[in-house]
Parts: sequence; C-alpha cells; structure tokens
Amino acid sequence: MKDPKEEKLLNEILPNVASQLRGSLGNIHVALQHLAPTGEEGTEGERDLAIINQSYYRLLRVVNNLSAAPMLLETTPFLLQNVELVEWLDGLCRQAQPLAEEAGVALTFTCQLSRHTIGIHKEHLERLVWNLLSNAIKFTPRGGEISVSLRVNGGQVLLSVADNGCGISEELQETVFDRYLHPQRMDPLPHGLGLGLPLCRRIAEGHGGRLLLQSREGEGTTVTAALPDRRAAGDMVRDVSFHYAGGFQTVLVELADALPYGAFRPRHID
Repeated sequence: MKDPKEEKLLNEILPNVASQLRGSLGNIHVALQHLAPTGEEGTEGERDLAIINQSYYRLLRVVNNLSAAPMLLETTPFLLQNVELVEWLDGLCRQAQPLAEEAGVALTFTCQLSRHTIGIHKEHLERLVWNLLSNAIKFTPRGGEISVSLRVNGGQVLLSVADNGCGISEELQETVFDRYLHPQRMDPLPHGLGLGLPLCRRIAEGHGGRLLLQSREGEGTTVTAALPDRRAAGDMVRDVSFHYAGGFQTVLVELADALPYGAFRPRHID
C-alpha cells in the first residue's frame, strides 16, 4: 500500500509541476526556431544553439517523466496489441545508434529470431526501451559497449539492455526502484529524478512480467524485461496517448540527458 504522501507526490504534485513547465517549454521551442538560422555550421553560434537545444530537450524529458509519474500508482494490466518485436526493436536501436556514437559508445542489437509476435502496449514498452538505453549510455564511458538483445526462453520473451559501464553499487541497488523518494541519493545533474527505472518496472509488470536487474560496480549493468510470450486476445481499442516531443525526434527527447551537446546541433534535429 502506497504511503499517502507518496500518492500525493506522484498523483498531484509532480504532474502539476510538469503542466506548469510545458507552457514555458513551448515558448522556448518557438524562440529556438527563430534562432536556428544564426547557428551556421562550425560557428560559435552553432555550438551555443546546440547547448540551448540540449537543455531544452533535457527539460522536456524531465517533464514527460513527471507527467508519467501517476502510472507508478496503477496496478491494472495494460491493454495490449500484437506487435512483431524483432523488426520493431531493431528499428528503435537503429534510431539510437548514431546518437550513441555521438556519446562515444557502440550500440548493437542481437536476436536469433527472424520474427516473433506477442501482445504489448507499444508506447509503454517503447518508453521502457528508451529509458534503459538512456541509463546505459549515460553510465558507460566513451569507448564502451551497449548490447540490446531479444530472446525467448521458458515461456518468456526476454528483452535485455546490457552495458560495460560503471555499474551500480550494492548500497544504491537497495533503492534503485524508489530513488525519487531518497533525494540524498539522487544522481548529479543532468541525470534525472530517479523515475526511469521505477517506470520501467511498472511497464514490465503492466504486461504481466518482471524487470530484472544485474549489476556489479565497475563492471556494468544488465536490465531485462521478462514478458509473457503470448499474443493479445483481440485488437486493442484505446485513445492515442499524448506524448509531447516538441516537434522533433522522440529518440532525442528520450536520450537527452545521456547525450553530449553535439547531438543537438541543428543538422541532427531538423
């Protein structure tokens, strides 16, 4: 049972903060479009514009996670649709690969299956993938490697994101799924509010699955979404969720706090 203070934080305070911030971010977005012509490639103006874009996208990502916070209070299963996972996940990784390269990290996708279809909530599972990739990129040093894999075993579909980065200490692993309630353990800026992994766990559970974490400090981290290997009973009928991405690529928003400012030069976001 959730603590009443935690319920108020997740269900009222954080979404209200997000709502207040969206208006200002909209104004920043409009102003950036007017500044863009002055940021000619290779100039100091281009660098400054990239830094402003970077800050804008990072704020937008925080706002989106704040808006999603009430999901942590929910326990009902998601409505699912049948999706072919191999091509879908390969497509997400292809979007992320050039941005990972900007951060000096190699990103690969491996899967022995040619096709595999199960019932998922596509938007929520996409958020899970972006959150896991964001964490992997931000905590993996230049020259490091990230591997996304998809396999089927024992009636489960296992979607894993593994890195050879800094890893998570045993002490921090104790609160990794509720770090937003422990401000003294927050990562330094711009590493977010600690909502990413809790949202990922909720998304896995909403599919009837689990989120598994394996990490050793100094060696890396592997996070696996273990989902039931089953198809949805029928077509999903639902409203289209509102996910504001500022008119740009969703992947830039979702990976914003893991990327260097070079990823936000005008040529990347036009």
